Amino acid sequence: MRPGYPMDYPKLRIALFLLIATIGFGTGGYVIFEGMPPFEAFYMTLITISTVGFSEVRPLSDIGRGITIIIIILGISLLTYTLGQVARIVVEGELRKILGRRKLEKQIAGLKGHYIICGYGRIGSIIADELLAAGFSIIVLDNDPERVASLEAANILYLCRDATLDETLVEAGLERAVGLITAVSSDANNVFISLSAKELRPDIFILARASDESNKSKLLRAGASKVVCPYQIGGKRMAEIIHKPTVIDFLEQVMMNEELDLQIEEAQINEGSPIEGATLVGSKLRQKYGVIIVAIKRKSGKMVFNPGPDETFLNGDVLVVIGKKPELLKMNVDIA
Repeated sequence: MRPGYPMDYPKLRIALFLLIATIGFGTGGYVIFEGMPPFEAFYMTLITISTVGFSEVRPLSDIGRGITIIIIILGISLLTYTLGQVARIVVEGELRKILGRRKLEKQIAGLKGHYIICGYGRIGSIIADELLAAGFSIIVLDNDPERVASLEAANILYLCRDATLDETLVEAGLERAVGLITAVSSDANNVFISLSAKELRPDIFILARASDESNKSKLLRAGASKVVCPYQIGGKRMAEIIHKPTVIDFLEQVMMNEELDLQIEEAQINEGSPIEGATLVGSKLRQKYGVIIVAIKRKSGKMVFNPGPDETFLNGDVLVVIGKKPELLKMNVDIA
């Protein structure tokens, strides 16, 4: 039973139980002591509780009138209380919805520099968790009621809308977003979302999921900046575990072992950085922060793997480094 459903309210549950018990008492009493047929006894009990003013179904004995008095006293009180509880739940529920929507709209309107995630399935939910853990702001677009319930439970910003609609992307703050991730199950919808997002904002970074490798080129033509095929990556990873187990163990140690506290991170060199124009050995990054420079991605997109000591750091370069999280954070601050 979902939270907020009326039967989750203990007072209402007790009131309904007592009201039903009163109806059962009255019906049984009229059948036993007045010899009424069950339906007639039930009808007599209901008109007594509701106080509609109908006359007695048939003349009552003193015992029958005593039963009627008990039904009137208990029934009116319980009926009034039960209806009050129902009204309170309805009003509270509507107010909660209205206030919840307003709060959600206010939070979404204040979003800036966030990521929009289209689809909260198996892939989308993992992406959302990872980005939130890394400190990024996100909003999820999904119109599946069950997934919306999961988003509410996880306290994640969302819109219960169709992500293929332009107005949905606009409402999610596409103009203010850093990027969009489309991870719905249908490749056709991912193509459509990529097209819509690129048309609304040509400079937006789009990461798209492709279930079928053959659709990768279509997504790139539709405007996706990068395309990931989870099934292909998963298959390759499983094969690598078989024929390159040591390499996979190393990567898992670096990426997933919290005790080692090692991470593979990237650090951007901007104009005015203290290491701009310095060589790798001259920057003394390894000595200061204990990091390993795995690669340098040049502004042109060229990747320099395992750079030598005389490799020069230039404005716009992105360093791929391995190190401990505190040192990596300090290094990012120092070289910015």
